[in-house]
Amino acid sequence: MVNITRASDLTVIGTTGGGWVADVGTSSPTSPLAQPEAPWQPLGCISDDGLVYGFDEDNQEFTPWGLTSPIRTTITKSIRTFKVTLWETARVAVQSVMYRIPVGDLSPDGTSGLTSFAETASPTPDRRAWWFIVVDGETSRGFYVPQGEVSDRSDVTFKQDEMSGYEVTITAYPDDAGNTVYHTDKLPVTPAYTGS
Repeated sequence: MVNITRASDLTVIGTTGGGWVADVGTSSPTSPLAQPEAPWQPLGCISDDGLVYGFDEDNQEFTPWGLTSPIRTTITKSIRTFKVTLWETARVAVQSVMYRIPVGDLSPDGTSGLTSFAETASPTPDRRAWWFIVVDGETSRGFYVPQGEVSDRSDVTFKQDEMSGYEVTITAYPDDAGNTVYHTDKLPVTPAYTGS
């Protein structure tokens, strides 16, 4: 009879986590559980939908004449995305991300205390560095995106019985080394397989 090997400590539940943003060129934090320091800016509360790490890939299959199964497949597109809903919509870093406006341009007026800005009809690229962590007890996963951009924004609802939030999707672009996402994980050691 086959003995099924299972280890609950090798599973990961996203019990909590966070996100930070900085200018392109900012180095990643050294550890997933280390508090990111300036110039990293926190994104604050993320909705209970958590973080969605997306994979969008296409491939081309090559099936020779006379066969019905491909003998080779090549990847023609490979995109990584991160999707979150940011609840702290009054946080300056979050407004900056949502509206593609530099943080310095969102300072309140010294006299009135009002923050004013305009949304352009011709947005320009707004690449930034991103850092996300997922924590489950002593287990953690860190994702460093050296060059990412908000590529999709949802509608924003203002309603009495609903939290307003900015649902954004960040697309990771390749850095100078050709990498889109760097992983820094703190995971338990997988025990050696003993055949039982």
